[in-house]
Amino acid sequence: MSGTHKASHVDRIFAIASDTGASARSALAASWVRSLHRYGLDPAYNKPPKTLTESELRQARDRVGPMLNAAQGSLDTLFQAVGGTGCCVLFTDSDGVPVDRRGHITDNETFHRWGLWTGAIWSEDSEGTNGIGTCIAEERALTIHRDQHFLARNIGLSCSVAPIYDHRGRIAAALDVSSCRADLTEGFVGLIAVAVADAARRIEAQNFRQSFPDCRIVLAPDVGRHTAGLLALDADDLIIGASRAARLAYGLSDARLAQRVPADTILGRGTAGAARGDDLERAQRGALQRALAANGGNVSAAAKALGISRATFHRKMNRLGMHATH
Repeated sequence: MSGTHKASHVDRIFAIASDTGASARSALAASWVRSLHRYGLDPAYNKPPKTLTESELRQARDRVGPMLNAAQGSLDTLFQAVGGTGCCVLFTDSDGVPVDRRGHITDNETFHRWGLWTGAIWSEDSEGTNGIGTCIAEERALTIHRDQHFLARNIGLSCSVAPIYDHRGRIAAALDVSSCRADLTEGFVGLIAVAVADAARRIEAQNFRQSFPDCRIVLAPDVGRHTAGLLALDADDLIIGASRAARLAYGLSDARLAQRVPADTILGRGTAGAARGDDLERAQRGALQRALAANGGNVSAAAKALGISRATFHRKMNRLGMHATH
């Protein structure tokens, strides 16, 4: 990239960042303003990205270990799709540090020189506007294409990134496909972005299943075409886990999930007991638990909801080995 082009890019950054209304008109301009004014970065800064030590990188990998384990198959599949076009695949933690990558050995020297390597720090407060850091800062899938980057030394890169949320709905990682090829068209970048978003959702789903190994995992209805709302149901068909999409769709906070939400409040009546109709005791226990959950643990109200007396409800609880408090 020529020095003239980089100098022009720096001038453009300062011009847009000085426009007081730019942030309101453009998400990209808002990121540039953050980079310049909040983080105090210089768009002409020309040193490579900062990197973690080997010990720090091991600790970062350990912290995201379960999610990284869930991602392996999707990382391989994604790289098979894009690796032949001169792209690398990066899996980062929530601090924007790649902890795993896929790339052709013939491209390794180039990607290492650009900092597209494990241990490099690509947070927005370190590198300014960039695919990984800005995706994490804004918690949304995006592409930062060439001169959309803040630092002039990064304007040869094109990065498509999607956030990855853990089983509690918190951002835990990001998935990135980056290229430094000059002939990469915007149309192909768009296809890459779709592949990245799909792979990120597969990783989330695999991690969710691994996080609730003893639960029945069901797909929540009416969450959206482009994302999967997953629910984890215990033996009594009470919801004890929900993916981010399901949480947003049904207002399932940690506090509400801790109260164990009856599945039929979301999935419809008859969903719970019918799944295990050959086990009468389990079905009865589930019915009592759901009635308690729906009535805040109030035995009298739960009994009334089931059309039985409080004494009968207590007898059934005792016979099934249930405690008086939910």
